[in-house]
Amino acid sequence: MADNDSVLTAAAQWKGAPMALATVVSTWGSAPRPRGSHMLVHGDGRFEGSVSGGCVESDIMQAAADVIAGAPFVRKRYGVADAAAWEVGLPCGGEIEVMVQPVSATGFDPELFDRIAEARADGRALTVHTDLDTGQSSLRAVEGVAFANRYDPPRRLLIVGAVQIAQALAGLARELGIATTIIDPRARFLTEERFPGVTLDDRWPDDAIDALAPGPSTAVVTLSHDTKIDDPALIAALARPTAYVGALGSRRSHAARRERLGAVGVSDADLDRIDAPVGLDIGAIGPAEIALSIAAAMIQAFHARVDA
Repeated sequence: MADNDSVLTAAAQWKGAPMALATVVSTWGSAPRPRGSHMLVHGDGRFEGSVSGGCVESDIMQAAADVIAGAPFVRKRYGVADAAAWEVGLPCGGEIEVMVQPVSATGFDPELFDRIAEARADGRALTVHTDLDTGQSSLRAVEGVAFANRYDPPRRLLIVGAVQIAQALAGLARELGIATTIIDPRARFLTEERFPGVTLDDRWPDDAIDALAPGPSTAVVTLSHDTKIDDPALIAALARPTAYVGALGSRRSHAARRERLGAVGVSDADLDRIDAPVGLDIGAIGPAEIALSIAAAMIQAFHARVDA
């Protein structure tokens, strides 16, 4: 799950407090939240995350309070066929099963949050296995009825070229929870005034990308329209398992780009990885719409990696 980031952050902030963790373990039909979605409930009633988009949270919070008070873990199923489901408000037509377990050595061990944070910091995915008969979670595979939840590294976006499209794209990425770095050796373009709250990197693009080591949770987009800046960045990005590589430019300019990169040894297979002209074809006009098309293509690529 890519959008459990706020739950993991809350777990670190609330460490040591009594908590319960609710997790969507099964879905059927038009479920409001996918499997693996978390909701973390603090002993004082605060919570972070969602398991249904607001439909059944009140009932889950009561179950969490019971678990925190010492009740055993519980699996609760909600669907339109159940009267209780209508009482808590699940009108979407789907069904979900939610597991509520204590954050403790007998449920979701608090140390698991630390292991997840360490793996994500290292750019690694980590899978937590839960025995659905006992409610016990661990890093070891479980025999019998079990649920495995994979925590991928945080999504990142490396934008090469501090241009107007980059300003719009950085804003969209922020709303999507994607950590963004703007790379541009041109000091006049790369300013905090133009890119507030975004990491700025003034190294030459290939040096920056090599150092930042993009992988399966990273997108690299070149926007400078300057071959001296964009080409080295693309070569560096294609040398790694980057999830999405996009380049601004027309079909004609991309054909010339393929010739240039091919001449320096980039394989046809790697050249085919470049999304160019960058973004989904939505008839975009202007920087904001182009940025939207790029963001959509990037998200599509992230999901394709997970599904694969």
